[in-house]
Amino acid sequence: MDYHDTSAWDPHATISTYLTLEDIAKTSNEQYETPILKLVADSKQKGYKRLCIPLTTEKWKKRWSEMCLLPMGVTPESKESAALAAETWRLNPGFRKDEVTITRLDEAEGVIALISEWLELDAADDWVRHDAEIALKQELAYATYLNIQTVILPPPRNRDHVASYARIVQSCLTNFPYLYLSIRLPIYNPSVFQPVTPMLSPVPLASTANATTPSLVISESEQQSDTEGGSVNATWEMWDLIRSMCDYNIKLTLTIDLSPALPTTLGVLSKWAAESVRHIFLPSSTFIANMKGYPHRPNIILAEASEGHHSRGGEAAYSQYVRHLEKTSQAVQVTKRPGTVENFAQGYQDYLQAPLQPLMDNLPSITYQTFEQDPVKYAQYEEAMYRAFLDYPGDDKLVVCIAGAGRGPLVARCFRALERADRDAMIIAVEKNPNAFVTLQERQANEWDNKVHLVFGDMRVVNVPEKANILVSELLGSFGDNELSPECLDGAARFLKPNGISIPSSYTAHLAPLSSSKLYNEARSTKTEKGLETPYVVMFQAVNILSLPITNSHNARSARLRFYIPHAGILHGLAGYFEAVLYGNIGLSIHPHRKDQVSKDMLSWFPLFFPFREPLYLPSNSELQVSIWRLTNTRQIWYEWHAESFISIPKSASSGEELLAQPSSLPSASSFSSFGAPSPLVDSKEPIFLDTRRLNVNEQSNPVHADREIVKIGHTSLHNAGGRSSWIGL
Repeated sequence: MDYHDTSAWDPHATISTYLTLEDIAKTSNEQYETPILKLVADSKQKGYKRLCIPLTTEKWKKRWSEMCLLPMGVTPESKESAALAAETWRLNPGFRKDEVTITRLDEAEGVIALISEWLELDAADDWVRHDAEIALKQELAYATYLNIQTVILPPPRNRDHVASYARIVQSCLTNFPYLYLSIRLPIYNPSVFQPVTPMLSPVPLASTANATTPSLVISESEQQSDTEGGSVNATWEMWDLIRSMCDYNIKLTLTIDLSPALPTTLGVLSKWAAESVRHIFLPSSTFIANMKGYPHRPNIILAEASEGHHSRGGEAAYSQYVRHLEKTSQAVQVTKRPGTVENFAQGYQDYLQAPLQPLMDNLPSITYQTFEQDPVKYAQYEEAMYRAFLDYPGDDKLVVCIAGAGRGPLVARCFRALERADRDAMIIAVEKNPNAFVTLQERQANEWDNKVHLVFGDMRVVNVPEKANILVSELLGSFGDNELSPECLDGAARFLKPNGISIPSSYTAHLAPLSSSKLYNEARSTKTEKGLETPYVVMFQAVNILSLPITNSHNARSARLRFYIPHAGILHGLAGYFEAVLYGNIGLSIHPHRKDQVSKDMLSWFPLFFPFREPLYLPSNSELQVSIWRLTNTRQIWYEWHAESFISIPKSASSGEELLAQPSSLPSASSFSSFGAPSPLVDSKEPIFLDTRRLNVNEQSNPVHADREIVKIGHTSLHNAGGRSSWIGL
C-alpha cells in the first residue's frame, strides 16, 4: 500500500499488507494480549510499514441488516421489533464489543481501517442510503476515537446515485476533519469486458471476507456507449464528480485498485497520474509466475500475500519484486543520476514558484549561482557563439555585446568560443544590477585581464562604446517572453550594426491544456482570486497533458488555439513552454517532446502554469479553444487567458432549433492531424492523436457535415483582466 502523499513523492514506496476477517479469526494470540497485536507485530517483522484491516466484523453487518433491511414475509411483531431497534440505534449509534476488530489504542497504531464494504452509500433505495450514511459516520467516529489517521471507504458502484455518495462523503469530511478518507476504485470498470449484469441489489448482501474489485451498475444509455469508451472512463468520471462535489478537499484521496488487467490505452491511464493517489491496491493474484515459479509483475498494495498463490518465493517474494522494479525503474534511476533535471529538481515537483521580475528586481547572488549550475544551457550558448564566429569574415573587426551579463557566465563562454574559433573580438558586457556589477568588476580584474568593456545600466537606455556584430542575451522565461525579453531587446537592438545578428535568433512559445488536482489545489490555497490568476513556474509531475499544442508564435501578442481532446479530462490550467534557436541548429527547448533532442538535461527553466479558477470538464472527442493575450501599459506587462469547449453532435431533427454556439470557422481535419509547424531545431512531427473515424472526417473535409453540428458546452471566465492579479513590472 502506497501511503505517501504524491505531493512529496519519494522513489522508495511504502509497502503494507491487507488482511481479511478470516486472517484475523485464524490468528492465535500467543505471546500477545490480542490477535490484532500479533498481526501488527508479524507484519512489521515481515517488513510491512502498515496493516490494512476491516474495522468491523460480520456481527455488525448482521445486526445492521436485521434492523434496517426487512426480508419479505416477516410478521408484524418482527417488523415492529426491528423498527424499534432501528430507531433506537439511529438516535444513538454505537458498536458492541464483538462487532469491531480493534478495541485498544495500541492495536490501532499504524493501522489503515477498511470501512464496511457492504455499506451502499449510492443505493437506489433512499432508506438504505440513509441508514448506510448513519453506519458510515458511526464507523468513522469509532476510527477517530482510536486515533486512526486514514480509512478506505466502500466504493461507489451505482453511477445513477453517485451524487448521493458524494454528498455523504462531503458531510463526513466536514464532520471528521482530521481523518483522511480514501475511495477505492479500479482504473476502469472491469465489467466492460464481461456480460453486463447488475451486481447490487437494494439489500447489501456481499460478504466482507475478501475485498473484491468494485464493479459498477451503469445505466442503459451508458451500456450502449461502451464501445465509445463510456465504461472505460466510468470510474474516473465518478471520481471526478465526487472530488468536485467535495470541493477538491485535500483530505479526500484515491486508493487505486489494480486487480483488473491494465488497459492498453495511454489516455485511460494518464488521467489518473494527475489525481491524488494515496494507496495502490495490488492482490497477489495479479502477479504472474516466471519460469522458476516466482511472482512477476507487481505494483504496490499487497493483498492475500500469504495465500500461497505461487509455488516458490513465499510471502516475501512479492515485496522483494516490488523493490526490484522500483530499483530498476527508469523514473527512479534518473532521479539519482547527477546532472539530470529530475535529480536537480528533487523537492520542487509540483511546487508553485512565482516567475522572476528581472527588470523590477535585482536578483541575489544565490539566484545567479543556481542558474549558472546549468552546464547544458551555457554549453549550447558557447557552441552557438563558436559557430557564429566561424561564419563571420576573418578580416573584419568583431564586436560582441552581452546584454544582461549578470555575474558573467556568458562572458566566460564567449572567451572560450573565441579561443576555439581562433578569433579576437571586442567584448562589451551590459548589466543593470549594481550588485552583480561588482562581481563583473572582480572577474574583469582577476580573470579577463581588463579585456571586457563593462557598461553599467539598463540596456534600454544606456549607450555602448561601439556597435556590435553579435548581440548575445539570456533573457528568456519559461514561456519565452514572460520575463520581458521583447521589451529588453527592443531597447538593445540599437546596439547592433545593420547586418548584425542576435543570439538567440528566435524563440517560440507553446501552450497545452493540462489537468492536475494537485496544482489546482495549490493555486487556490491562498483563498483569494489572485492565486488562480497568477502564472507559476512549476516542475510538472502529477499532471495529465490533455492535448499538445497545435500552433503558436512569439510574434503574435495574442493567440487563439484549438486542441483536440481525445480522452475525457478536467481542465485545471495551461502549460507554457518555449523553444529558442540560438544560432543555426543550436538551440534551447523545454518542449516536452523535443527537449531531449535539443538541449537534454537543461536545468534553467521549468514550465509555466496558467491556472483556471473554475475546472472545466472536457468529454472525449471534444474541442478546446484557448485564447491568450500578452498586454502592456506604460508600467507593466501581463497575460490574460480564457477557454471554451465544443463538441460535435448529430443535428436536431428540427431544422429550426437554434444552436447553442457554432464557431464561425472550424479547423479542418488536417489542422488537427499535425500539431503546428515542425520545430526549427528538430526535423520531426508531433504524434497524431485524432481518430478521424470517430468524427467521420478525412484529411480533405471539414468536420462539420450535413448531419452534424458543433455545439458549445462550456467556458471559463476571463482570467487576470487588466493585470489585476499578476504582472511583470517594466
